[in-house]
Amino acid sequence: MTATVATPPEAVTPAAPPGGARTRAILALALFEARELLQQVVVLVFFVVYTAAMLWQTFSGHPGWHELTGQEGMADFPALQDADRATQTSSVLLGLAVFICANRAVLRSRRHDTDRHFGTLVMDPWRRTLAHALSVVPFALFTGLLVVVRFAWTALRPGAVGHGSVFELAVAPLTVLLCGAVGVLLARLVASGFAAPLLTAAAYVAALDFMVFTDARWSRWLSPVVSEAGSDPIPSDLVGRPAAWHALYLTGLIALVLCAALLRSGGRTTAIKAVTVLALAATAAGIAGQSAGPSAALQAARAKVSEHPESVETCAVRGATTYCALPEWTGRAADWAKAVDRVRSLAPAAVAARPLTVRQRVEARQGLDSDPSYDPLTTPGAVTVGTRWGGNRVPEFSSGLASVLVAGDEKAGGEVCDGRVVTVMWLALGAAPDPLGDLRHVRLDDSTEGGAYVLTPTSGLMMSAGQTTVVKTLLQRPRTEVAAQIKAHWTELTRPGVSTVRAAELLHVPATGLGGAEGNSCGA
Repeated sequence: MTATVATPPEAVTPAAPPGGARTRAILALALFEARELLQQVVVLVFFVVYTAAMLWQTFSGHPGWHELTGQEGMADFPALQDADRATQTSSVLLGLAVFICANRAVLRSRRHDTDRHFGTLVMDPWRRTLAHALSVVPFALFTGLLVVVRFAWTALRPGAVGHGSVFELAVAPLTVLLCGAVGVLLARLVASGFAAPLLTAAAYVAALDFMVFTDARWSRWLSPVVSEAGSDPIPSDLVGRPAAWHALYLTGLIALVLCAALLRSGGRTTAIKAVTVLALAATAAGIAGQSAGPSAALQAARAKVSEHPESVETCAVRGATTYCALPEWTGRAADWAKAVDRVRSLAPAAVAARPLTVRQRVEARQGLDSDPSYDPLTTPGAVTVGTRWGGNRVPEFSSGLASVLVAGDEKAGGEVCDGRVVTVMWLALGAAPDPLGDLRHVRLDDSTEGGAYVLTPTSGLMMSAGQTTVVKTLLQRPRTEVAAQIKAHWTELTRPGVSTVRAAELLHVPATGLGGAEGNSCGA
């Protein structure tokens, strides 16, 4: 009996398609995976919320001061060198969503037990990995589009000043792209769906510890988004952020992570190895460039504008007032003049005609991390104005201006604590569109009752409870009536040592509740 042994057919390896077909296949798969990502609840929710928040902030001027009070807010007077950075922070949440979902997309075949079928396909594993990485690109482009729309709308505001940076605007889309690439790499390194959440938590804890124990500049700039806030806007040429180097670092890191994922997937072609070397060089160059501190020339320029702003300012005369502004803020003089004219209109003619100099000041010596504090000027008639405008900054400036009209200079105005405070505060707020609202916003505790500290561009001044009562009463009366009384008794109302009780009597405000300390020259 003869046994016949069947010989299995030889495995037929499908012929590799031409280069153009391979590219089209990668793009087709990338497009399919992008649609799959969009259908993930996490990605969809995060991008809808991000888009809604971005559009709200863009078109409503959030926090919407002018909509709540009928006045222009600080959002109406943006500094573009700050507006470009404001587009970055929320991109981290988008990146986190893309990171988790891109990781899950790569592991889909493992979860569904279809890995073994890929061996019959013409497309190499590393090309599938590339397609997964490319599927993140549309989300990065959409993020970039929203960033451009928001910044462009901000730049078109009539009160916008300064200059933004293309490299700062690139951070948000690059962050999203980086997070997606890391998600793909993690899936190729650890074939577990739990790796992404665990790595996210571990990275968050490690980042916190790293920032606590390492306060070096180079370590801060390893983060995709580097926030620097707290200071007033400084001239754009003095910002000193290594935005271009940071964009190079992020670009190089994205390419390096992608190449690592391709190499892990078997893509050991000459081209991929060459790109890996270039990406490593770009990442290293970016780290080196962004780690350098401010140059000596930049530090000298910052010190010059901080200590001697008059050396770089341009001055313009409007009536009896000279407005001196830093180069990028020269257009702001018209807005300052509106506040000056309102305060002057309430003073006697001789006082309203006094020469004044509104001088813009900025603290730039510590860059964006500085906490600005300005010593009061001792030059007669000199008034400080900062680089922020709108919202609370308007009544604060008006209060400083009124104290100069009453006391002569900023230093003397900051020392006013007697009945002259009543005159100062009514001059500052009497002609405002919303006097009582401005009274609340110019006080440190946002109150209209009791004693409180009044903010000005420099040292500020104190209001006692009795002075607050008198000022509130005056602000609720007809403006012309109070203005006539102020002008008629100006000499006595602005005499050093005048008591709050006497000021109330001169202005026909009931003295009920005033007495004791209020009758002294500087009652608390």
